[in-house]
Amino acid sequence: MGAAITDMVEGAMGSPWIYLALCAFAAIDGFFPLVPSESLVVSAGVFAASGEPNLVAVIGVAALGAFAGDHISYLLGRTAGGRVRAGSRKAAALERGSRLLAERGGTILVVCRYIPGARTAVTLTAGAARYPLRSFSLFDGAAALSWGAYSALVGYVGGAAFEDAPLKGLALGLGIALTVALMVELVRHMRGRRLAPAPC
Repeated sequence: MGAAITDMVEGAMGSPWIYLALCAFAAIDGFFPLVPSESLVVSAGVFAASGEPNLVAVIGVAALGAFAGDHISYLLGRTAGGRVRAGSRKAAALERGSRLLAERGGTILVVCRYIPGARTAVTLTAGAARYPLRSFSLFDGAAALSWGAYSALVGYVGGAAFEDAPLKGLALGLGIALTVALMVELVRHMRGRRLAPAPC
């Protein structure tokens, strides 16, 4: 059973369609965060360690898809932002988001790319807040490229460590990615608690 699954996954990873699939999933994940694009890029990185698919191409198509998806999310936010009524809770949240982006836009866009759900929220907010498209594209390009490289290389390391057992390499790669994501969430949670106002 395990051998059959390995053969099936290897067959998919050896197909030229894998690049289109990776690009599409990364793009959809930009505005529909239930799609597991990071897991797919990590998986492709694992198999890239044995030669197919090409590691550089995996990084490139993952970054391109992420960049496109984030821009779709930005445009959705820009369209919806004009419908927010003044004085509403959404307007207050949008105002806070606008201030944060104005102060630390680049950092927020790069860091949130690594947090599923947060990446969509921040790109929607950037669009709704009319954050300059040129700045958004610049920072998002850096975020998408670093995310694509990180995800693929995590898988590649796992694949190289278990060259003869790709499923073990896949488990290691996904484990590393999950650990990093949990650490980012933990740091963010701890910072949020530290910065929260003390009760009177």
